[in-house]
Amino acid sequence: MGNEMRLVYTAMTKKLAFFKTHISRFVLEQGKVPLNPFMLFDYFLLDTVDRRKFYEANASMIKRSDEVWVFGPVSDGVAEEISLAKKEGKPVRFFEVTDSKEIREIDEKNVRYEEDTDKI
Repeated sequence: MGNEMRLVYTAMTKKLAFFKTHISRFVLEQGKVPLNPFMLFDYFLLDTVDRRKFYEANASMIKRSDEVWVFGPVSDGVAEEISLAKKEGKPVRFFEVTDSKEIREIDEKNVRYEEDTDKI
């Protein structure tokens, strides 16, 4: 099948779940395939399934992805995803999302963290 598109796991806080479609579109426009957990599972399937199953599914997607792209501020859950990606040797890129639906890449040192989140 020739030129396969790279798989990108899109890590984001639940506070950006409303932005999930824009993030998937952004990744596609970059020529990559988005593995967006909020598009696959909506918001934890309306809490009808134990969240640990979602965490396991997300970890599995991270392991299968080629890259991990982090959107917006980092929560504890996203920090764990970043740690797993780095442990697995995956490239991790960071992006800022604005209310105007703009997405731009930022350096890791400029990443914002949600309150009560341990920095990576």
